[in-house]
Amino acid sequence: MGFNCGIVGLPNVGKSTLFNALTETAAAQAANYPFCTIEPNTGRVAVPDPRLDELARIGKSIRKVPTSLEFVDIAGLVRGASKGEGLGNQFLANIREVDAIVHVLRCFEDDDITHVEGGVDPVRDADIIETELMLADLESLEKRQVGLQKRARGNDREAQAQLELMEPLLAALRDGKPARTAVPKEQEAEASRLQLLTTKPVLYVCNVEEASAATGNAFSEAVRKRAEAEGAGVVVVSAAIEAEVSQLPQEDRTEFLEGLGLTDSGLDRVIAAGYKLLGLRTYFTVGPKESRAWTITAGTKAPQAAAVIHNDFERGFIACETVAFDDYVACNGEAGAKEAGKLRIEGKEYVVQDGDVLLFRFNV
Repeated sequence: MGFNCGIVGLPNVGKSTLFNALTETAAAQAANYPFCTIEPNTGRVAVPDPRLDELARIGKSIRKVPTSLEFVDIAGLVRGASKGEGLGNQFLANIREVDAIVHVLRCFEDDDITHVEGGVDPVRDADIIETELMLADLESLEKRQVGLQKRARGNDREAQAQLELMEPLLAALRDGKPARTAVPKEQEAEASRLQLLTTKPVLYVCNVEEASAATGNAFSEAVRKRAEAEGAGVVVVSAAIEAEVSQLPQEDRTEFLEGLGLTDSGLDRVIAAGYKLLGLRTYFTVGPKESRAWTITAGTKAPQAAAVIHNDFERGFIACETVAFDDYVACNGEAGAKEAGKLRIEGKEYVVQDGDVLLFRFNV
């Protein structure tokens, strides 16, 4: 299962610098002028999880295979993007394809780096992009509404249902509110099929100067309050620090971060916030050849979790041997867990929990 985050923001806020650091590549050109990122660059990164290291140690696995996270660096947006200004149309098309929006906001002063709006104000910047996304959604829904109304007058029940779903979304957008504020939880799946930009979950990433990486600053605090009011995620990082960390050998990174008062990297914080935002869970498989992490969404049942490994596992699912991570470690592996009565046999209705160590039984 893929987890795909689009990195968006105004030009020159640090999107490409952050993308390069997160993916440890130079795939996206970071430059001090708008639109240096024209085609969306994609990078897949391993999701750090210390539990995998522990499981591989206990299972004496030859290799460890973490799950992964995909970032897409999307061209900078400007006012009027919903009407095609700048690279607006391309930006909007690219963002429709991602699962979540990582909105990078400039939260630092630097006279050497131009700001397209003339000064640093991350809340204003967030409003600019949110407004452009809302305008694009409003235009999209209004165009669809015309055709659906014609069909609905002919007693087309599907069209009538679509209009009923769209009405509160249109009302919210016309009132200057993102569509997600008008989507009841039970209709989230239906609403997602409309491919609206403002129904996607948002994670704000406050790009601060190095001195504020551990504590944040007044700019990031203003963003935090906004995120809290919206129910969005927020992470404070210094793209400059992340760029430095990405160039260091793995064994030197912890010491470097600790010297700056940081306990983990920006990547770790972005992933943790992203997991929380999308309701993702990780389960593990352990064996002598490899220990591997797999990503599922909260509420996934055992057969569908098995399908993440291979569709045949779901089709021929019989049961799964299940040990909670803490029990697996405390009992020093599967044999100890079985002896201690901590290994369970679960069927098709079992909802897989974060950290479960699973062995699937199937027959095809």
